[in-house]
Amino acid sequence: MKVKWLGHSSFLITADDGTKIITDPYAVNDQLKYDDIEESADVVVVSHEHGDHNNVAAVKGRPQIVRGPGTKEIKKIKFEGIATYHDDSGGRKRGSNTMTCFVVDGVRVCHSGDLGHPLSDKEVKQIGKVDVLLLPVGGFFTIDAKVASEVVIKVSPKVVIPMHFKNEKYNFPISGVDEFLEGKSNVTKLNTSEVEFKAGQLPETTQIMVLKPAL
Repeated sequence: MKVKWLGHSSFLITADDGTKIITDPYAVNDQLKYDDIEESADVVVVSHEHGDHNNVAAVKGRPQIVRGPGTKEIKKIKFEGIATYHDDSGGRKRGSNTMTCFVVDGVRVCHSGDLGHPLSDKEVKQIGKVDVLLLPVGGFFTIDAKVASEVVIKVSPKVVIPMHFKNEKYNFPISGVDEFLEGKSNVTKLNTSEVEFKAGQLPETTQIMVLKPAL
């Protein structure tokens, strides 16, 4: 199974059999200056209905859409949506958010969307075991570096891939990834946008892998 960071909160996840999943496809604007998504997919996962996360029309092919809490099975993959919020006020500021977890080739991935608050014990139990956690770390619109670090401790994934942080293509008033990485020794900065994971070959302790955006 391969995970490719397209940019922002959008990833392309490709199974060994060729099944493709895209998370939170964005729409380019004056502040979000990644290139347009030109990938095709079988499934698109949408965490919430903001334009930088729900641009389903950008994805080529005829993907089936997964959005909202609950369970949905597509291409023999079970997608489990956990209800959360886009803010720390029960959704009153920015609405709801769905964390979506699914298993591809024996590797359990959890995309956090625009998670805006610390996770409760109940939510951690609903999320369950996580191999690869795709986690926002930039703050302001989502959890910041401190809360993201707390989420990592609670969820205890094998791998964390940071997303939704400031870089040269993302001009929102949020922090870069370095604030999240500060003081951590379990960090690998990869000079690539894509990494491959295999069941049974994951790190024994949590590792943070920073990817470069493909777009």
